[in-house]
Amino acid sequence: MDPDALAKAFVEHYYTTFDNNRAGLANLYQEGSMLTFEGQKILGSPNIVAKLTSLPFQQCHHSISTVDSQPSGNAGMLVFVSGNLQLAGEQHALKFSQMFHLMPTPQGSYYVLNDIFRLNYA
Repeated sequence: MDPDALAKAFVEHYYTTFDNNRAGLANLYQEGSMLTFEGQKILGSPNIVAKLTSLPFQQCHHSISTVDSQPSGNAGMLVFVSGNLQLAGEQHALKFSQMFHLMPTPQGSYYVLNDIFRLNYA
């Protein structure tokens, strides 16, 4: 598959799952995966999913503005996303950036090795 198409497919899957069933993101991470969420480092799939499911809102919608990707070592891929995050009941959307380092699995899919998320304040 074309790397740009793979990155776009991953981003669509990730944010659709996040917006509708955050617990469903568990299969995208592994024990060695790390999330840095607003500066807080979280290691391992169970801890990452616990963090994401404990965020203080129930509903949100991501609108993606840009998706940039590059190949990385060991057949991995870097994916950088920017966009808007609309929380239910809030008038204004929040701008965000997120970087994923995807690594291949023996089964031919990818998992998230590294994930860095930041809100972008104006």
